[in-house]
Amino acid sequence: MTTITADGDLLRLLAWLSPAYPVGAYTYSHGLETAVEEGLVRTRDDLVGYAAAALAQGAGTVDGAVLAACHRAAAASDDTALDAATELALAFRGTAETALESTAQGAAFAAVTDAAWPDPGFAAYARRHGRALPHAAAVGAAAGFGGILLRPTLVGFLSAFAANLVSAGVRLVPLGQTDGQIAIAALLPHVSAAADTALLSDLDSLGTAVPVLDLLSMRHETQYTRLFRS
Repeated sequence: MTTITADGDLLRLLAWLSPAYPVGAYTYSHGLETAVEEGLVRTRDDLVGYAAAALAQGAGTVDGAVLAACHRAAAASDDTALDAATELALAFRGTAETALESTAQGAAFAAVTDAAWPDPGFAAYARRHGRALPHAAAVGAAAGFGGILLRPTLVGFLSAFAANLVSAGVRLVPLGQTDGQIAIAALLPHVSAAADTALLSDLDSLGTAVPVLDLLSMRHETQYTRLFRS
């Protein structure tokens, strides 16, 4: 078991992955808006299943592996490996909207983090990639440069991803706030499992297996009424 022992490390993670961190996470639903519109997600259990699939077989799988690779590369000051993992992350978004979801949040995260928690290694990394910076890669690099332990960073990032999906579902289905918290509690084992998988992932054999999520994201691009950007 690994724990965060430094208050400063915990504070940074809580700040970086909080819904209040100004990356615009609340504007994205990861295709969930279309799933609700088409009647595929109607209940709390449906919402848990959607988020669990994204964690285990979709973006969560890729983002966890990329975050881990970027964290390790940043901690080792290996810019070549860090840039390669970041570029791979860009290629793993199957639709225009999920690509925007990742890079818009990544660029915002980099800008805010560089201003509030400056680190020369992270600043140089962010400059090299500009706005083509996936969110998971940016968080992994920031934590690696900052000396924050990898597993807590993974768990925090993946739990924030799941919580954002639940928040979108609470608004879209709609569900009550208590149902939202029950859904988040039900997703905790899935978050932990996704973190375990990420720690053992090999970027050379990385892949996803939920094409329905990509199809929902594609259909969201032309959905008549939309509240979310993805």
